[in-house]
Amino acid sequence: MKKIWLSALAPAQEEVQGIVARLKTYGIEVKGHFWQDDLEKMAWMAPRHELLEPSVCLWAILASAEELAVESRRYGLAMLALAVQAVRGVRFPVLILEHGEGRIDAADLPTPLAGAEVLSCTDGVPAAKLVARVHRPVETVFPPYRLDVYGIPQVGQWLEVGPRDTIWKGAMVGVAGGAVDLHAVGTAGRLPEKSVLNYPQQGLKLELGGTAYEAWAVRNELDSETSYYVRVEGTPASVLFGPYPGEDDAEVFVVRLK
Repeated sequence: MKKIWLSALAPAQEEVQGIVARLKTYGIEVKGHFWQDDLEKMAWMAPRHELLEPSVCLWAILASAEELAVESRRYGLAMLALAVQAVRGVRFPVLILEHGEGRIDAADLPTPLAGAEVLSCTDGVPAAKLVARVHRPVETVFPPYRLDVYGIPQVGQWLEVGPRDTIWKGAMVGVAGGAVDLHAVGTAGRLPEKSVLNYPQQGLKLELGGTAYEAWAVRNELDSETSYYVRVEGTPASVLFGPYPGEDDAEVFVVRLK
């Protein structure tokens, strides 16, 4: 049975029960949770495992414009989206069920959510449209880089970056807001227990599009199985990353998180 994972930003028990009951009549199972807005405990990681289950074919977010305007919620949702897209691709369907007053413009959301579709459910659950989205074929697409996130209490909030099909002669990660306080290089897909860094650099000052970034970098060669990891304090508004900038202009990638 196809499943939808539902994240409700407010404890709207009756509304959630209505969505679950309506979709059940169409043979769609709905699982989910009420969003915990707790960045200190990195609660945004909690539903990652469920969202990665193959039977879950769509992530729905029940939210009002006011609820989505809260920066801590936007950041947490963006981080969870990155964790899911790292495995399921950037086209994994995300759908916002809009309720309450005000309109939600997905283009104004953080980068990982900017491709989300918005459906109004103020006048009732658009069940037929939801069912159509569930059954719509989705191509698994990945960008030319790898970007994953880890949120582990007592260990910290980490970003993992690296190339997908090419070689990087080093790597760089910068944050706008927040700060990097530790970095490492290791096998892709898991935080390294120890690391050897080639020509590590800290506190690099960069500016792109009028936004100032503070970056750390290394010269270790990275491939599809090797990643650069940085631990980030706080909640950066955006992150900049890419291969180490050499003599030629290196391509950099920017992801907005708020």
